[in-house]
Amino acid sequence: MSNNIESVLQEDRVFKPTEAFKKQANITEEKYQQLKKKASEDYEGFWSDLAKEKLSWSKDFTVGLDDSNPPFYKWFSDGELNASYNCIDRHLAEKEDKLAIIFEADDGSVEQYTYKDLHDEVCRLANALTAQGVEKGDRVVIYMPMIPQAVFAMQACARIGAIHSIVFGGFSAEALRDRIEDAGAKMVITANAGRRGGKSVPLKGAVDEALEKGGDSVRKVIVYKRTDDDVKMKDDRDISWHDAVAGMSNYHDAVMVNAEHPLFLLYTSGSTGKPKGIQHSTGGYLLNAHLTNEWVFDLKDSDVFWCTADVGWITGHTYVAYGPLSMGMTMLMFEGVPTYPDAGRFWQICQDHGVTVFYTAPTAIRALMKFGDDLPKQYDLSKLRLLGTVGEPINPEAWMWYHEVIGRGECPIMDTWWQTETGAHMIAPIPGVTDLKPGSCTKPLPGIDAHIVDEEGKELTHGEGGYLVIRKPWPSMVRTIWGDDERFVDTYFAMFKNKYYVVGDSAHLDTDGNFWIMGRIDDVLNVSGHRLGTMEIESALVSHEKVAEAAVVGKPHDVKGESVFAFVVLNQEIPEGDARLALVQELRNHVAKEIGPIAKPDDIRFGSNLPKTRSGKIMRRLLRSIAKGEEITSDTSTLEDPSILDQFMQPNK
Repeated sequence: MSNNIESVLQEDRVFKPTEAFKKQANITEEKYQQLKKKASEDYEGFWSDLAKEKLSWSKDFTVGLDDSNPPFYKWFSDGELNASYNCIDRHLAEKEDKLAIIFEADDGSVEQYTYKDLHDEVCRLANALTAQGVEKGDRVVIYMPMIPQAVFAMQACARIGAIHSIVFGGFSAEALRDRIEDAGAKMVITANAGRRGGKSVPLKGAVDEALEKGGDSVRKVIVYKRTDDDVKMKDDRDISWHDAVAGMSNYHDAVMVNAEHPLFLLYTSGSTGKPKGIQHSTGGYLLNAHLTNEWVFDLKDSDVFWCTADVGWITGHTYVAYGPLSMGMTMLMFEGVPTYPDAGRFWQICQDHGVTVFYTAPTAIRALMKFGDDLPKQYDLSKLRLLGTVGEPINPEAWMWYHEVIGRGECPIMDTWWQTETGAHMIAPIPGVTDLKPGSCTKPLPGIDAHIVDEEGKELTHGEGGYLVIRKPWPSMVRTIWGDDERFVDTYFAMFKNKYYVVGDSAHLDTDGNFWIMGRIDDVLNVSGHRLGTMEIESALVSHEKVAEAAVVGKPHDVKGESVFAFVVLNQEIPEGDARLALVQELRNHVAKEIGPIAKPDDIRFGSNLPKTRSGKIMRRLLRSIAKGEEITSDTSTLEDPSILDQFMQPNK
């Protein structure tokens, strides 16, 4: 029996770039082949030349890749630059009046910031941070709503050489305290509250609670007053944002730092035990952030780019706070949720602000699919020219709906694979070049050496599922886990003796060399000796006309080893009694038809939604507990709707 993971999903539809798109694309077929050839023949020179071309350096580097101490790789390590200067100052001569940020608040009000406005706001806050004793190398935790001030705070930290660590506003006080303590943060920047779905979401209270029981390194807390809610301020520690920046100069000379100076720490979600602080460099990270916005999103000076991700996640770092600004683009930020005041909110925003490039998560697409085709058709989406997805593999049915209903069959879809640890896109289409297949992230970008191997590290051929690995270092890769080099090596490199970066995802190649992500390695089920990726079973379920979303986990089984346990959200009312049991059988048979009898779910439970964090991440560990019949004792404070768990605990009758 093979230990390789079996691929059971078949998808043969192909969408080629249109002639019209190819004519205007940043990367043509000729340019693409040149990039691939250069990366193949002179890997270090490939990245070094791009770094010199795309970024502004105060001190030129002479070393491209320093691989003297693997896996602690360094890039451009004798060069100096500043991320905030690269995102703002270098554009001012030509673009000071160009819109940098369009912000739509939860209540529909709109604020706009030009590059000159952005410069002034960031410089005032940078001077305020310095006045409060924050210095180069200090850590600042940012716990903010999805508002422009969050980006101002990130850029201000970068400007003075401080290392920021964003904690998503949905995390609990306990999670916040863990991150503050691990980073040894000197300051916290927060807001009294945020606005989501017409409701006030308190934040400052969680900061107070976190600092009551720990976080002794914190000296100051800056509080932005976002709402009219009362806010308790602690004397000698807390200062209002307004007071902090009052009287501050709108000029701050950006502090130049070494290319390897940490730009930020970002703690990965879902890890157990001690938080895992992913440490990113300044120069290498910024290069890949810039390039992927240019290559994958084909961004032009006339574009309005909207990445819906919160800045609390890596997507919000690379495709909100840094990448688009490094290119001098206009980007949109939105504070609210896609279903408030109704499920047309995303499409109304695209219409009202003339969004041309739109990037969101498959979970949001599937949630909005439930409301049908007619709702998006009420809005003028004709300015959209390119669509993207991020966060997890997109199932083919959702891909097709996105393509046909939102993109009018005209917009290429960039299905992007990458991670917090990779910093930027790794495997993704290039829109003027790549043939698209629904559900595939297609091919590695130029300079990214991605392969699929078995447990011994042997490269696998087409159709065989295995471990996705990256064989060569790239500029925006994670540098270490903050304060824990040993854990960094053990987590990402030890499996293949420091030769490869081990992604943690399973994948397979098709006959055209396209990559298909099959799920996390720990989401592989072993059913009667067959190793099946959960994503493919989920895609089969979602392809049924009555199913909007599905999540699949394994349940221990005496005979099979594991059985398939499915959690399903319907696009109609959940039936009761015999009708429910009949639907369970119908879905089991559908999976058998789509994949094979081996993948038929033994158990199917129904709910009105999947248990998700406010960022849309499915909390699969909770689903595993339900499947095993265990009592849920772990933290559920980040769940959007904890009552969903009760629905899934009810067996079918």
